[in-house]
Amino acid sequence: MFRLVRRRPRSSNELEWNPMREIPAQLVSGFDIVVHLSGESVAGRWTEGKKSRIRDSRIRSTDHLAQALAKAEKRAATFICASAIGYYGNRGEETLTEESLSGDGFLPEVCREWEFATGTASDTGIRTVNLRTGIVLSARGGALKQMLLPFRLGLGGKIGDGHQWWSWIHIDDFVAAVQWIVQHTQIGGPVNMTAPNPVTNAEFTKTLAGVLKRPAVLPVPGFAAKLAFGDFAREGLLASARVVPKKLVEAGFQFRCPEITQALVHLQHKNA
Repeated sequence: MFRLVRRRPRSSNELEWNPMREIPAQLVSGFDIVVHLSGESVAGRWTEGKKSRIRDSRIRSTDHLAQALAKAEKRAATFICASAIGYYGNRGEETLTEESLSGDGFLPEVCREWEFATGTASDTGIRTVNLRTGIVLSARGGALKQMLLPFRLGLGGKIGDGHQWWSWIHIDDFVAAVQWIVQHTQIGGPVNMTAPNPVTNAEFTKTLAGVLKRPAVLPVPGFAAKLAFGDFAREGLLASARVVPKKLVEAGFQFRCPEITQALVHLQHKNA
């Protein structure tokens, strides 16, 4: 296994690259599988500079990598590239599968262009998979880590009215699903990387507080979230995306943590 890194390589299994520049085809020649998961965090206020970094870190890097894969002397058999459930936008109560149309807004636009950028590779016959990933639950990083401290202090609560659907996946299931996709070559195109049981924000926060044995009585009003985070609150924290992993379920993938209580209890024990 080799890693593409943005610094000078420190070991024989590291290769240096600059995702904002064109990539020499020989850098990615001879590999069977290429997995691309990098991208600027969407969390925080979306200034114009932040939005440019979100877009470029996904679309430009993917475009450069796909072009290199297409030109490689020994092409990869499989290209697995991150995407996000932001593709669907704010959809209320609608249940969303890989067949659902894209939504409106900055994140859906970025996700559409992000997935389109992989086309250079798929057009050459490389099996290409777009991982439409939900909220990845890990005690080591991401959204859950940021939520743990206030909830442990009894300062947690729902965001807005809490009715918005949050589609999530345990980090272990995410990794297992990527490995499973590698082995099951009939899978291609967009794949929803979410647990089969999405929950509302209210249910998520209530469950997290219960697992931590703390109250969840300090909600964040929607207007306060919008004042603090602007468009990120509207398209992220307060947006509703009830996404289900239709392709994974129908193809036989078995989730280790399909329920939110099970997932949060498992992560709490791992972090204890």
